[in-house]
Amino acid sequence: MDIQNIFVLTGAGISAESGLGTFRDRGGVWSRFDPMKLATPEAFAADPVVVHDFYNMRRRDAMKAEPNPAHAALARLEAELTARGGRLFLCTQNVDDLHERAGSREVVHIHGELLKARCTACGAVQAWREDLSVETPCPSCGTRGSMRPDVVWFGEMPKHLDAIEDALLKSDLFVAIGTSGAVYPAAGYAAQAREFAIPTLALNLEAADNAGMFAKTRLGPASETVPAFLADILAGGDGAG
Repeated sequence: MDIQNIFVLTGAGISAESGLGTFRDRGGVWSRFDPMKLATPEAFAADPVVVHDFYNMRRRDAMKAEPNPAHAALARLEAELTARGGRLFLCTQNVDDLHERAGSREVVHIHGELLKARCTACGAVQAWREDLSVETPCPSCGTRGSMRPDVVWFGEMPKHLDAIEDALLKSDLFVAIGTSGAVYPAAGYAAQAREFAIPTLALNLEAADNAGMFAKTRLGPASETVPAFLADILAGGDGAG
């Protein structure tokens, strides 16, 4: 099978083996913290100190984490497809930078990036690795109290939707890795791929909420299933083994 353009959607499951928690699984982040008090514009307006503390903790955890073999395999797949004249469109729901640190060159963050900060006063976005607080001045306009993580909170519009839709419709294969299948619009991409007769494959630790939308599924840790997927693609298979 000649697969040239692959659309890969990754979720928290791919970073779990790097020590970063998932969100909706038993024991996940949202089972321990109330997202309505930490991950909404209203929560930030009501108590920015608490929200900053939560995201400062997550930013420090993300910077300490290291990419795992699943991240490395996707970086290699990108390079191999590019060399063939194809493309890997890597869309991640994750706000960490593990894909980039593993070597992936083009990563689309549908939910934003934890290592960036945005000013609500002037709209400027900055690379950011330090803690944020209500006293942090915006490097662009100098306003204090306006800096926030450049992540998508509940109730906000995901990023890059037009580019994602365009890449999905041009793909030869849709692959979801480590996703819960519960967060939209990303959870709807498998159904959209099927609508356009694009083969679908899920690589998950356990079946996702939208498992019925996938033609094929491989269950297991991402550090095992993703390198196996890569090997199968490079051997001329369809990635399902």
